[in-house]
Amino acid sequence: MTETESIAYDVVVLGAGPVGENVADRTRAAGLSTAIVESELVGGECSYWACMPSKALLRPVIARADARRVPGLGHLVQGPLDTAAVLAHRDYEASGWKDDGQVQWLDGIAADLYRGQGRLDGPRKVTVTGPDGVRHVLTARHAVAVCTGTRALLPDMPGLDEIKPWTSREATSAKAAPGRLIVVGGGVVAVEMATAWQALGSRVTLLVRGKGLLPRMEPFAGELVADALTEVGVDLRTGTSVAAVTRENGTVAALLEGGDRIEADEILFATGRAPQTDDIGLDTIGLEPGSWLTVDDTLRVPDSEWLYAVGDVNHRALLTHQGKYQARIAGAAIAARASGVPLLETDPWGAHAATADHDAVPQVVFTDPEAASVGLSLAEAEAAGHRVRAVDVEFSSVAGAGLYADGYRGRARMIVDLDDEILRGVTFVGPGVGELIHSATIAVAGQVPINRLWHAVPSYPTISEVWLRLLEAYRG
Repeated sequence: MTETESIAYDVVVLGAGPVGENVADRTRAAGLSTAIVESELVGGECSYWACMPSKALLRPVIARADARRVPGLGHLVQGPLDTAAVLAHRDYEASGWKDDGQVQWLDGIAADLYRGQGRLDGPRKVTVTGPDGVRHVLTARHAVAVCTGTRALLPDMPGLDEIKPWTSREATSAKAAPGRLIVVGGGVVAVEMATAWQALGSRVTLLVRGKGLLPRMEPFAGELVADALTEVGVDLRTGTSVAAVTRENGTVAALLEGGDRIEADEILFATGRAPQTDDIGLDTIGLEPGSWLTVDDTLRVPDSEWLYAVGDVNHRALLTHQGKYQARIAGAAIAARASGVPLLETDPWGAHAATADHDAVPQVVFTDPEAASVGLSLAEAEAAGHRVRAVDVEFSSVAGAGLYADGYRGRARMIVDLDDEILRGVTFVGPGVGELIHSATIAVAGQVPINRLWHAVPSYPTISEVWLRLLEAYRG
Protein backbone atom coordinates (compact mmCIF):
# COMPACT_ATOMS: atom_id res chain seq x y z
CA MET A 1 0.00 0.00 0.00
CA THR A 2 1.30 3.42 -0.91
CA GLU A 3 0.36 6.65 0.82
CA THR A 4 -0.21 9.87 -1.08
CA GLU A 5 0.81 13.22 0.22
CA SER A 6 -1.62 14.81 2.62
CA ILE A 7 -4.16 16.91 0.72
CA ALA A 8 -5.78 19.88 2.42
CA TYR A 9 -9.36 20.97 1.83
CA ASP A 10 -11.59 23.49 3.53
CA VAL A 11 -14.23 20.81 4.11
CA VAL A 12 -14.20 17.00 4.05
CA VAL A 13 -17.53 15.19 3.84
CA LEU A 14 -17.85 11.54 4.87
CA GLY A 15 -20.69 9.96 2.90
CA ALA A 16 -22.00 10.90 -0.55
CA GLY A 17 -25.69 10.21 -0.06
CA PRO A 18 -28.25 13.01 -0.47
CA VAL A 19 -27.14 14.59 2.81
CA GLY A 20 -23.43 14.59 2.02
CA GLU A 21 -24.13 15.82 -1.50
CA ASN A 22 -26.10 18.76 -0.14
CA VAL A 23 -23.42 19.68 2.39
CA ALA A 24 -20.88 19.65 -0.44
CA ASP A 25 -23.19 21.70 -2.66
CA ARG A 26 -23.57 24.41 -0.01
CA THR A 27 -19.89 24.57 0.91
CA ARG A 28 -18.83 24.68 -2.73
CA ALA A 29 -21.39 27.43 -3.40
CA ALA A 30 -19.69 29.37 -0.60
CA GLY A 31 -16.33 28.97 -2.35
CA LEU A 32 -14.90 26.37 0.04
CA SER A 33 -12.81 23.55 -1.42
CA THR A 34 -14.57 20.29 -0.63
CA ALA A 35 -13.71 16.58 -0.73
CA ILE A 36 -16.44 13.95 -0.43
CA VAL A 37 -15.78 10.32 0.47
CA GLU A 38 -18.02 7.36 -0.41
CA SER A 39 -17.50 3.63 0.14
CA GLU A 40 -20.50 2.47 -1.94
CA LEU A 41 -22.57 4.35 -4.54
CA VAL A 42 -22.70 8.11 -4.84
CA GLY A 43 -26.33 8.95 -4.11
CA GLY A 44 -26.57 6.73 -1.05
CA GLU A 45 -29.33 4.66 0.47
CA CYS A 46 -32.19 6.86 -0.72
CA SER A 47 -31.29 6.64 -4.40
CA TYR A 48 -30.73 2.90 -4.64
CA TRP A 49 -32.33 1.04 -1.72
CA ALA A 50 -34.91 3.32 -0.08
CA CYS A 51 -36.86 6.37 -1.27
CA MET A 52 -36.58 6.00 -5.04
CA PRO A 53 -36.98 2.24 -5.55
CA SER A 54 -39.62 1.88 -2.84
CA LYS A 55 -41.79 4.65 -4.28
CA ALA A 56 -41.34 3.19 -7.77
CA LEU A 57 -42.78 -0.06 -6.41
CA LEU A 58 -45.62 1.72 -4.63
CA ARG A 59 -46.73 4.23 -7.26
CA PRO A 60 -48.52 1.66 -9.51
CA VAL A 61 -50.19 0.15 -6.44
CA ILE A 62 -51.60 3.49 -5.33
CA ALA A 63 -52.54 4.58 -8.87
CA ARG A 64 -54.49 1.35 -9.42
CA ALA A 65 -56.25 1.71 -6.07
CA ASP A 66 -57.23 5.29 -6.93
CA ALA A 67 -58.44 4.26 -10.40
CA ARG A 68 -60.59 1.48 -8.94
CA ARG A 69 -62.49 4.10 -6.94
CA VAL A 70 -63.36 6.26 -9.99
CA PRO A 71 -66.78 5.58 -11.56
CA GLY A 72 -66.47 4.58 -15.21
CA LEU A 73 -62.86 3.52 -14.76
CA GLY A 74 -62.80 1.06 -11.89
CA HIS A 75 -63.98 -1.95 -13.91
CA LEU A 76 -61.07 -1.49 -16.33
CA VAL A 77 -58.35 -1.91 -13.68
CA GLN A 78 -59.48 -4.98 -11.78
CA GLY A 79 -56.71 -7.25 -13.04
CA PRO A 80 -53.28 -7.80 -11.48
CA LEU A 81 -50.36 -5.45 -11.89
CA ASP A 82 -47.73 -6.20 -14.50
CA THR A 83 -45.09 -7.15 -11.95
CA ALA A 84 -42.27 -7.41 -14.48
CA ALA A 85 -43.00 -3.90 -15.77
CA VAL A 86 -43.16 -2.49 -12.24
CA LEU A 87 -39.80 -4.06 -11.35
CA ALA A 88 -38.25 -2.83 -14.59
CA HIS A 89 -39.36 0.72 -13.82
CA ARG A 90 -38.02 0.32 -10.29
CA ASP A 91 -34.66 -0.63 -11.78
CA TYR A 92 -34.78 2.49 -13.96
CA GLU A 93 -35.55 4.77 -11.00
CA ALA A 94 -32.64 3.20 -9.10
CA SER A 95 -30.40 3.96 -12.11
CA GLY A 96 -29.63 0.27 -12.48
CA TRP A 97 -27.62 0.61 -9.25
CA LYS A 98 -25.01 2.67 -11.10
CA ASP A 99 -23.97 6.12 -9.94
CA ASP A 100 -22.61 7.71 -13.13
CA GLY A 101 -25.20 10.49 -13.09
CA GLN A 102 -24.56 11.36 -9.47
CA VAL A 103 -20.81 11.43 -10.04
CA GLN A 104 -21.35 13.76 -12.97
CA TRP A 105 -23.32 16.07 -10.70
CA LEU A 106 -20.47 16.14 -8.17
CA ASP A 107 -18.07 16.97 -10.98
CA GLY A 108 -20.40 19.82 -11.94
CA ILE A 109 -20.02 21.50 -8.55
CA ALA A 110 -16.26 20.81 -8.52
CA ALA A 111 -16.26 18.66 -5.41
CA ASP A 112 -13.48 16.04 -5.35
CA LEU A 113 -14.73 12.46 -4.94
CA TYR A 114 -12.68 9.84 -3.12
CA ARG A 115 -13.98 6.27 -3.32
CA GLY A 116 -13.22 3.95 -0.45
CA GLN A 117 -13.69 3.60 3.28
CA GLY A 118 -13.13 6.93 4.98
CA ARG A 119 -12.01 7.05 8.60
CA LEU A 120 -11.23 9.85 10.98
CA ASP A 121 -7.63 9.79 12.13
CA GLY A 122 -7.56 12.40 14.83
CA PRO A 123 -8.83 15.99 14.65
CA ARG A 124 -9.50 17.37 11.15
CA LYS A 125 -7.93 14.38 9.41
CA VAL A 126 -9.60 11.68 7.29
CA THR A 127 -7.85 8.73 5.69
CA VAL A 128 -9.35 6.96 2.68
CA THR A 129 -8.27 3.55 1.50
CA GLY A 130 -9.37 3.27 -2.11
CA PRO A 131 -10.35 0.13 -4.03
CA ASP A 132 -6.88 0.14 -5.60
CA GLY A 133 -5.25 0.01 -2.17
CA VAL A 134 -3.96 3.58 -2.35
CA ARG A 135 -4.30 5.49 0.91
CA HIS A 136 -5.20 9.17 0.78
CA VAL A 137 -4.82 11.50 3.75
CA LEU A 138 -7.23 14.44 3.72
CA THR A 139 -7.06 17.32 6.17
CA ALA A 140 -9.86 19.79 6.77
CA ARG A 141 -9.13 23.45 7.48
CA HIS A 142 -12.64 24.21 8.67
CA ALA A 143 -14.91 21.17 8.97
CA VAL A 144 -15.40 17.44 8.67
CA ALA A 145 -19.06 16.51 8.14
CA VAL A 146 -20.08 12.96 9.01
CA CYS A 147 -22.99 12.03 6.73
CA THR A 148 -22.73 8.24 6.81
CA GLY A 149 -26.41 7.55 7.53
CA THR A 150 -27.82 4.35 8.97
CA ARG A 151 -28.11 0.65 8.30
CA ALA A 152 -30.88 -1.82 9.02
CA LEU A 153 -30.96 -3.01 12.63
CA LEU A 154 -31.64 -6.72 12.99
CA PRO A 155 -32.77 -8.24 16.29
CA ASP A 156 -30.55 -10.57 18.27
CA MET A 157 -32.34 -13.80 17.44
CA PRO A 158 -31.21 -17.43 17.20
CA GLY A 159 -30.65 -18.58 13.63
CA LEU A 160 -31.19 -15.18 12.03
CA ASP A 161 -27.79 -14.88 10.35
CA GLU A 162 -28.06 -18.31 8.76
CA ILE A 163 -31.43 -17.72 7.04
CA LYS A 164 -30.29 -14.56 5.21
CA PRO A 165 -33.36 -12.42 5.97
CA TRP A 166 -34.44 -9.47 3.92
CA THR A 167 -33.77 -5.98 5.20
CA SER A 168 -35.07 -2.84 3.52
CA ARG A 169 -32.35 -3.21 0.89
CA GLU A 170 -33.46 -6.64 -0.29
CA ALA A 171 -37.12 -5.61 -0.07
CA THR A 172 -36.64 -2.70 -2.46
CA SER A 173 -34.25 -4.45 -4.88
CA ALA A 174 -35.70 -7.99 -5.14
CA LYS A 175 -35.87 -9.33 -8.69
CA ALA A 176 -39.16 -11.19 -8.23
CA ALA A 177 -42.14 -11.28 -5.92
CA PRO A 178 -41.87 -14.09 -3.37
CA GLY A 179 -44.91 -16.33 -3.22
CA ARG A 180 -45.16 -15.82 0.55
CA LEU A 181 -43.56 -13.00 2.50
CA ILE A 182 -43.42 -12.42 6.25
CA VAL A 183 -42.87 -8.79 7.27
CA VAL A 184 -41.78 -8.15 10.86
CA GLY A 185 -42.44 -4.63 12.10
CA GLY A 186 -45.14 -1.99 12.25
CA GLY A 187 -43.38 1.15 11.09
CA VAL A 188 -43.07 2.90 7.75
CA VAL A 189 -40.83 0.37 5.97
CA ALA A 190 -42.99 -2.52 7.16
CA VAL A 191 -46.32 -1.10 6.01
CA GLU A 192 -44.98 0.24 2.72
CA MET A 193 -43.33 -3.04 1.76
CA ALA A 194 -46.38 -5.04 2.86
CA THR A 195 -48.46 -2.77 0.61
CA ALA A 196 -46.13 -3.14 -2.36
CA TRP A 197 -45.46 -6.86 -2.32
CA GLN A 198 -49.05 -7.85 -1.56
CA ALA A 199 -50.10 -5.93 -4.67
CA LEU A 200 -47.26 -7.45 -6.72
CA GLY A 201 -48.46 -10.98 -6.01
CA SER A 202 -47.03 -12.06 -2.66
CA ARG A 203 -49.15 -13.41 0.18
CA VAL A 204 -48.03 -11.18 3.03
CA THR A 205 -48.14 -11.85 6.75
CA LEU A 206 -47.42 -8.72 8.81
CA LEU A 207 -46.23 -9.38 12.37
CA VAL A 208 -46.35 -6.41 14.73
CA ARG A 209 -45.03 -6.47 18.28
CA GLY A 210 -47.10 -3.50 19.41
CA LYS A 211 -50.82 -2.83 19.43
CA GLY A 212 -50.96 -1.13 16.05
CA LEU A 213 -49.21 0.32 13.03
CA LEU A 214 -47.29 3.59 12.62
CA PRO A 215 -46.84 4.21 16.35
CA ARG A 216 -45.18 7.60 15.85
CA MET A 217 -48.24 9.06 14.14
CA GLU A 218 -51.72 9.79 15.48
CA PRO A 219 -53.44 6.49 16.40
CA PHE A 220 -56.10 6.82 13.71
CA ALA A 221 -53.41 6.79 11.00
CA GLY A 222 -52.30 3.29 11.89
CA GLU A 223 -55.89 2.15 12.30
CA LEU A 224 -56.96 3.28 8.82
CA VAL A 225 -53.84 1.79 7.20
CA ALA A 226 -54.37 -1.49 9.09
CA ASP A 227 -57.98 -1.70 7.91
CA ALA A 228 -56.91 -1.17 4.30
CA LEU A 229 -54.10 -3.75 4.46
CA THR A 230 -56.49 -6.32 5.88
CA GLU A 231 -59.04 -5.58 3.15
CA VAL A 232 -56.52 -6.35 0.39
CA GLY A 233 -55.56 -9.66 1.99
CA VAL A 234 -52.59 -8.98 4.27
CA ASP A 235 -52.63 -11.28 7.31
CA LEU A 236 -52.05 -8.68 10.01
CA ARG A 237 -51.20 -9.90 13.52
CA THR A 238 -50.55 -7.41 16.32
CA GLY A 239 -49.15 -8.10 19.77
CA THR A 240 -46.95 -10.75 18.19
CA SER A 241 -43.21 -11.39 18.48
CA VAL A 242 -40.92 -13.73 16.57
CA ALA A 243 -38.94 -16.00 18.89
CA ALA A 244 -36.83 -17.87 16.33
CA VAL A 245 -36.43 -18.43 12.58
CA THR A 246 -35.17 -21.29 10.43
CA ARG A 247 -34.74 -21.96 6.73
CA GLU A 248 -34.91 -25.42 5.22
CA ASN A 249 -35.03 -26.28 1.52
CA GLY A 250 -35.64 -22.63 0.73
CA THR A 251 -38.60 -22.26 3.08
CA VAL A 252 -38.41 -19.83 5.99
CA ALA A 253 -40.22 -20.71 9.20
CA ALA A 254 -40.92 -18.13 11.89
CA LEU A 255 -41.72 -19.46 15.35
CA LEU A 256 -43.83 -16.98 17.28
CA GLU A 257 -43.61 -16.53 21.05
CA GLY A 258 -47.12 -17.88 21.43
CA GLY A 259 -46.08 -21.12 19.74
CA ASP A 260 -47.51 -20.55 16.24
CA ARG A 261 -45.36 -21.36 13.24
CA ILE A 262 -45.56 -19.45 9.95
CA GLU A 263 -43.84 -20.50 6.75
CA ALA A 264 -42.84 -18.26 3.85
CA ASP A 265 -40.37 -17.91 1.01
CA GLU A 266 -38.78 -14.77 2.46
CA ILE A 267 -38.90 -12.83 5.69
CA LEU A 268 -38.31 -9.08 5.97
CA PHE A 269 -37.20 -7.55 9.26
CA ALA A 270 -38.16 -3.87 9.35
CA THR A 271 -37.26 -3.39 12.99
CA GLY A 272 -35.29 -0.18 13.14
CA ARG A 273 -32.06 1.50 12.08
CA ALA A 274 -28.57 1.83 13.56
CA PRO A 275 -25.96 4.52 12.83
CA GLN A 276 -23.19 3.70 10.38
CA THR A 277 -20.42 4.90 12.67
CA ASP A 278 -18.80 1.59 13.58
CA ASP A 279 -15.80 1.92 11.30
CA ILE A 280 -15.22 5.64 10.73
CA GLY A 281 -12.55 6.25 13.36
CA LEU A 282 -14.63 7.86 16.09
CA ASP A 283 -12.31 6.35 18.68
CA THR A 284 -9.46 8.53 17.37
CA ILE A 285 -11.31 11.65 18.53
CA GLY A 286 -12.66 10.35 21.82
CA LEU A 287 -16.11 9.25 20.63
CA GLU A 288 -17.67 5.79 20.79
CA PRO A 289 -17.72 3.75 17.56
CA GLY A 290 -21.21 2.71 16.56
CA SER A 291 -22.89 5.54 18.47
CA TRP A 292 -25.37 8.17 17.35
CA LEU A 293 -23.70 11.58 17.18
CA THR A 294 -25.21 14.37 19.26
CA VAL A 295 -25.24 17.82 17.66
CA ASP A 296 -26.48 21.33 18.35
CA ASP A 297 -28.89 23.12 16.02
CA THR A 298 -26.05 24.13 13.68
CA LEU A 299 -25.36 20.38 13.35
CA ARG A 300 -21.96 20.71 15.05
CA VAL A 301 -20.88 18.16 17.64
CA PRO A 302 -20.63 19.82 21.07
CA ASP A 303 -17.15 20.73 22.32
CA SER A 304 -15.81 20.61 18.77
CA GLU A 305 -14.96 23.49 16.48
CA TRP A 306 -14.72 21.36 13.35
CA LEU A 307 -16.86 18.18 13.55
CA TYR A 308 -20.41 18.12 12.18
CA ALA A 309 -22.85 15.20 12.00
CA VAL A 310 -25.64 15.66 9.48
CA GLY A 311 -28.64 13.51 8.54
CA ASP A 312 -29.74 10.20 10.01
CA VAL A 313 -26.46 9.73 11.86
CA ASN A 314 -27.48 12.33 14.46
CA HIS A 315 -30.84 10.62 15.13
CA ARG A 316 -32.84 13.88 15.01
CA ALA A 317 -35.16 13.02 12.12
CA LEU A 318 -34.45 9.90 10.06
CA LEU A 319 -35.86 11.17 6.76
CA THR A 320 -34.05 12.04 3.54
CA HIS A 321 -35.74 15.42 3.10
CA GLN A 322 -34.98 16.34 6.70
CA GLY A 323 -31.34 15.32 6.28
CA LYS A 324 -31.09 17.52 3.18
CA TYR A 325 -32.58 20.38 5.18
CA GLN A 326 -29.98 19.82 7.88
CA ALA A 327 -27.31 19.81 5.18
CA ARG A 328 -28.40 23.23 3.99
CA ILE A 329 -28.27 24.56 7.55
CA ALA A 330 -24.89 22.91 8.25
CA GLY A 331 -23.43 24.16 4.98
CA ALA A 332 -24.50 27.71 5.81
CA ALA A 333 -23.05 27.43 9.33
CA ILE A 334 -19.74 26.01 8.07
CA ALA A 335 -19.45 28.76 5.48
CA ALA A 336 -20.30 31.50 7.99
CA ARG A 337 -17.75 30.28 10.50
CA ALA A 338 -15.11 29.84 7.80
CA SER A 339 -15.59 33.45 6.71
CA GLY A 340 -15.25 34.69 10.28
CA VAL A 341 -18.84 35.68 10.99
CA PRO A 342 -18.67 36.52 14.71
CA LEU A 343 -22.24 35.61 15.62
CA LEU A 344 -24.38 33.03 13.80
CA GLU A 345 -28.17 33.25 13.48
CA THR A 346 -28.99 30.41 15.87
CA ASP A 347 -32.26 31.63 17.32
CA PRO A 348 -35.26 29.43 16.43
CA TRP A 349 -35.90 29.55 12.67
CA GLY A 350 -32.62 31.41 12.13
CA ALA A 351 -30.42 30.86 9.06
CA HIS A 352 -28.06 28.61 11.04
CA ALA A 353 -30.56 26.66 13.20
CA ALA A 354 -32.27 23.42 12.19
CA THR A 355 -35.41 24.33 14.11
CA ALA A 356 -37.72 22.25 11.91
CA ASP A 357 -36.10 19.11 13.36
CA HIS A 358 -37.94 19.87 16.59
CA ASP A 359 -41.13 21.56 15.50
CA ALA A 360 -42.01 20.91 11.84
CA VAL A 361 -40.86 17.53 10.54
CA PRO A 362 -43.09 16.36 7.64
CA GLN A 363 -43.49 12.74 6.58
CA VAL A 364 -45.55 10.81 4.06
CA VAL A 365 -46.26 7.08 4.30
CA PHE A 366 -47.00 5.83 0.78
CA THR A 367 -49.63 3.24 1.60
CA ASP A 368 -53.25 3.13 0.45
CA PRO A 369 -54.55 5.26 2.09
CA GLU A 370 -51.57 7.57 2.39
CA ALA A 371 -50.72 8.88 5.83
CA ALA A 372 -49.02 12.25 6.16
CA SER A 373 -48.12 14.38 9.14
CA VAL A 374 -46.07 17.37 10.19
CA GLY A 375 -45.13 18.73 13.60
CA LEU A 376 -46.37 17.28 16.87
CA SER A 377 -49.05 14.69 17.50
CA LEU A 378 -51.58 15.35 20.25
CA ALA A 379 -49.65 13.13 22.67
CA GLU A 380 -46.33 14.81 21.82
CA ALA A 381 -47.78 18.31 22.18
CA GLU A 382 -49.27 17.49 25.57
CA ALA A 383 -46.03 15.84 26.72
CA ALA A 384 -44.14 19.00 25.69
CA GLY A 385 -46.38 21.04 28.02
CA HIS A 386 -48.41 22.87 25.38
CA ARG A 387 -52.05 23.68 26.09
CA VAL A 388 -53.63 22.29 22.95
CA ARG A 389 -56.85 21.13 21.36
CA ALA A 390 -57.19 18.44 18.70
CA VAL A 391 -59.64 19.24 15.92
CA ASP A 392 -60.79 16.29 13.77
CA VAL A 393 -62.83 16.12 10.59
CA GLU A 394 -63.65 13.35 8.14
CA PHE A 395 -62.69 13.89 4.52
CA SER A 396 -66.20 12.78 3.59
CA SER A 397 -67.27 16.32 4.53
CA VAL A 398 -65.24 17.71 1.61
CA ALA A 399 -66.83 17.83 -1.85
CA GLY A 400 -63.46 17.40 -3.56
CA ALA A 401 -62.85 14.11 -1.77
CA GLY A 402 -65.97 12.60 -3.29
CA LEU A 403 -64.85 13.72 -6.73
CA TYR A 404 -61.39 12.30 -6.18
CA ALA A 405 -62.66 8.84 -5.28
CA ASP A 406 -66.02 7.15 -4.84
CA GLY A 407 -66.37 6.27 -1.16
CA TYR A 408 -63.28 8.31 -0.19
CA ARG A 409 -62.24 7.41 3.35
CA GLY A 410 -59.91 9.56 5.41
CA ARG A 411 -59.48 11.79 8.39
CA ALA A 412 -57.71 15.04 9.20
CA ARG A 413 -56.52 16.42 12.53
CA MET A 414 -54.92 19.70 13.48
CA ILE A 415 -53.37 20.40 16.87
CA VAL A 416 -54.08 24.00 17.91
CA ASP A 417 -51.97 25.75 20.53
CA LEU A 418 -54.64 27.51 22.59
CA ASP A 419 -52.23 30.07 24.01
CA ASP A 420 -50.50 31.16 20.80
CA GLU A 421 -53.38 30.34 18.39
CA ILE A 422 -51.03 28.57 15.98
CA LEU A 423 -50.81 24.99 14.78
CA ARG A 424 -48.43 22.60 16.51
CA GLY A 425 -49.17 19.67 14.20
CA VAL A 426 -51.36 18.35 11.39
CA THR A 427 -52.14 14.80 10.26
CA PHE A 428 -53.96 13.73 7.10
CA VAL A 429 -54.91 10.16 6.19
CA GLY A 430 -56.54 9.39 2.86
CA PRO A 431 -55.87 8.94 -0.86
CA GLY A 432 -53.69 11.68 -2.33
CA VAL A 433 -52.88 13.44 0.95
CA GLY A 434 -49.13 13.18 0.35
CA GLU A 435 -49.43 16.15 -2.01
CA LEU A 436 -51.52 18.03 0.57
CA ILE A 437 -49.12 17.89 3.50
CA HIS A 438 -46.87 20.73 2.35
CA SER A 439 -49.69 23.21 2.97
CA ALA A 440 -49.69 21.99 6.57
CA THR A 441 -45.90 22.19 6.71
CA ILE A 442 -46.02 25.84 5.71
CA ALA A 443 -48.68 26.55 8.34
CA VAL A 444 -46.70 24.83 11.10
CA ALA A 445 -43.21 26.03 10.16
CA GLY A 446 -44.49 29.53 9.47
CA GLN A 447 -46.45 29.57 12.74
CA VAL A 448 -49.33 31.09 10.80
CA PRO A 449 -51.98 32.38 13.20
CA ILE A 450 -55.39 30.72 13.05
CA ASN A 451 -57.04 34.06 12.25
CA ARG A 452 -54.80 34.44 9.19
CA LEU A 453 -55.38 30.85 8.03
CA TRP A 454 -59.08 31.75 7.90
CA HIS A 455 -58.19 34.03 4.96
CA ALA A 456 -56.27 31.30 3.08
CA VAL A 457 -59.15 30.29 0.81
CA PRO A 458 -58.97 26.74 -0.56
CA SER A 459 -59.99 26.26 -4.18
CA TYR A 460 -63.32 24.55 -4.82
CA PRO A 461 -63.82 21.65 -5.36
CA THR A 462 -60.46 20.30 -4.17
CA ILE A 463 -59.47 18.07 -1.28
CA SER A 464 -57.74 21.15 0.16
CA GLU A 465 -61.14 22.32 1.39
CA VAL A 466 -60.44 20.08 4.37
CA TRP A 467 -58.63 23.16 5.73
CA LEU A 468 -61.91 25.07 5.74
CA ARG A 469 -63.70 22.20 7.50
CA LEU A 470 -60.95 22.08 10.15
CA LEU A 471 -61.08 25.81 10.78
CA GLU A 472 -64.88 25.79 10.91
CA ALA A 473 -64.79 22.96 13.43
CA TYR A 474 -62.34 24.91 15.57
CA ARG A 475 -64.16 28.24 15.41
CA GLY A 476 -67.61 26.69 15.84
